[in-house]
Amino acid sequence: MRIMMKVSLPIEAGNRAILDGTLSKTTREILEEQKPEAVYFGAENGNRTVYMVLDMRDASQIPGLAEPWFLAFNASIDMHPVMTQADLANAGPGIESAVKKFGSHARSAAAR
Repeated sequence: MRIMMKVSLPIEAGNRAILDGTLSKTTREILEEQKPEAVYFGAENGNRTVYMVLDMRDASQIPGLAEPWFLAFNASIDMHPVMTQADLANAGPGIESAVKKFGSHARSAAAR
């Protein structure tokens, strides 16, 4: 299952890591270990933020993905399941089933 993982570094921890020269090295080491499909860097809510897409086999991998960031940078982590376009195309039967079973509920709620 693919997940979008957002890693937010608190200002103080990020500043410390930049000043002592460990931010780039530690980030590179973590990313080499985690092997994300995609990774982007930016800022969110004033914090240095890493956005990654990773393929996770099962939920037991969550600690291994989160702990390096917690320990190295006192980071906060958000994880969300995500789909590729192919995944969405394969979801058709599930969507159709939900529409048949619950679509009338949505229509009646909208009419209220």
